[in-house]
Amino acid sequence: MLEKVQKILDRCEELHRLLGDPGVLADQKLVRDLGKELSTLEPIAKVGRVYIKAVRELAGSREVMDTSQDPDMKSLAFEEYSSLKERVWRMEEDLKLLMVPQDPNDTKNFIMEIRAGTGGDEAALFAADLFRMYSRYAEKHRWKVELMDWNETDKGGFKEIVFAVSGGGAYGLMKFESGVHRVQRVPETEAQGRVHTSAASVVVLPEVEDVEVEINPADLQFDTYRSGGKGGQNVNKVETAVRITHRPTGIVVACQQERSQFQNRERALKMLRAKLYEMKLEEQNRNAAAQRKSMVKSGDRSDKIRTYNFPQNRLTDHRIGFTAHNLDRMIDGDLDALIEQLRLADRAEKLDQAAAGGA
Repeated sequence: MLEKVQKILDRCEELHRLLGDPGVLADQKLVRDLGKELSTLEPIAKVGRVYIKAVRELAGSREVMDTSQDPDMKSLAFEEYSSLKERVWRMEEDLKLLMVPQDPNDTKNFIMEIRAGTGGDEAALFAADLFRMYSRYAEKHRWKVELMDWNETDKGGFKEIVFAVSGGGAYGLMKFESGVHRVQRVPETEAQGRVHTSAASVVVLPEVEDVEVEINPADLQFDTYRSGGKGGQNVNKVETAVRITHRPTGIVVACQQERSQFQNRERALKMLRAKLYEMKLEEQNRNAAAQRKSMVKSGDRSDKIRTYNFPQNRLTDHRIGFTAHNLDRMIDGDLDALIEQLRLADRAEKLDQAAAGGA
């Protein structure tokens, strides 16, 4: 641990020196990358400086215990050693947590897609419920929610809905929501009171900058159409909605929220960058021989991750064995306890992977 901490301290000093170099300051991308690395390492370095000092003091106490002929000195050294040993151990545990690789996307905004699955109209209504749940959660965190594209049913559900959420650390909190969400309840149209099972899929994509994904304009096909949603006469009469097809991958994105074609085009491009970035990350993960399938976020959109049982007021997350009997509050956006458990499980798994890698 001591050697690792010292390397991090040395790297922090080097980064401070580089960020003061006029030659480096001329390259804004390099400055941004170095700044991100420094902001990641500084919390470790802050604890690391105290840790190294404590380790040296611990060694000093040990030396006095081993060499001193004075019983009083030995006794004082032993008390100091015992206290420092406990302190050093606690700092090592803190450092292990701090050294767990952080997802560089955690601080980003995100784009969420919710699509109705099996269950017909009931699945579409459940998709609308999920959108409301995430919107309420975002509202509680003072995040901004912006609709991008949607396909609404006659009964008020959504066959699909896509929206962007912006706020500090938004993706880091919501990235575990990707997967299949299952609902068990009695539909309004069910005359005999039988419980039906329906499903909706959720995908959470980190919002990425232009520099992170290169898109060749020649690979894009742009189509315009009239918006099908609410928004005034102009939206419904003029072709303001935009659909973009990325020919090399076949990815299709669309946006119809804004009143101008230009704004919808920019939003659709943002969505396309996020999807291409996700493909890039998935390819990197497949190519990494040591990459283990995560219990919390496997990346497989077909994974059934959660069940919402309305008759029993129960929510169960199958990945971590979490069960709560306050579904009525959780479906209203009270998700903090669940999301914290998902984050703790993810961190524990990463700690295990780091320990296995260092073994």
